[in-house]
Amino acid sequence: MSSLRIPGDRNLTYGLAESLGRSIVAGRFDSKSFPTEGKLASQHGTSRSVTREAVKMLTAKGLLRARPRQGTRVTSESHWNLLDPDVLRWLLERKFSLSLLQEFTEMRLAVEPAAVALAAARCDAATLARIEASLERMKAADRGEGDAVEADIAFHTALLGAAGNRFFANLDQLVNTALRISIRFTNSTKGRGASIPQHEEVLDAVRARDPERAATAMRQLILDVLVLISAAAPGNGTARPRASRRRA
Repeated sequence: MSSLRIPGDRNLTYGLAESLGRSIVAGRFDSKSFPTEGKLASQHGTSRSVTREAVKMLTAKGLLRARPRQGTRVTSESHWNLLDPDVLRWLLERKFSLSLLQEFTEMRLAVEPAAVALAAARCDAATLARIEASLERMKAADRGEGDAVEADIAFHTALLGAAGNRFFANLDQLVNTALRISIRFTNSTKGRGASIPQHEEVLDAVRARDPERAATAMRQLILDVLVLISAAAPGNGTARPRASRRRA
């Protein structure tokens, strides 16, 4: 395994954690024991302190567990912190999973309508301007001017920030990470990009300071995504959400 050539101990720590995290999630340690810190340091050309901190980071994410006289072991997937953006990214990169995408979208369904309702009640002029700017980016991307995925993500994360709730705001990295996969999937399934009118409907409700309408519009937008996911995985044993009468 080649040495990580990232300047600075801090960057080396994150680089090593990234490399090991990807390997753990990919199952490369499923049939063998996790290496000792000394062996990891030798394999990756890092110091013991850098290696120790990287292992601590992965332990905090739930991927590793250290026990006295037993060493460090890889935990089962049920112990992994799926709310950690790195863990979710590694899972999504490992192998595309409709079931994981469905679970994430169900989480969005519980969170984003509530966040947008708060945004409609609380956002100030500056915050509203950021949401409007992100929608304009989406429109420009729809015309072939800019990155459609980045614009769509900017819209949703701007709404999370506009809720005026630090817990919702702190979900922006998680939503950012998973939406990159989700948006590409839905766009490839539909054969086109996001529905601008549906996003405009959300924004119009926020502008009108109508929390209920804003939440309803966001809920419908996400339900349409769940419909696409369910349609792509027939017979997966999950209930299909009610289809929208409008196009997603």
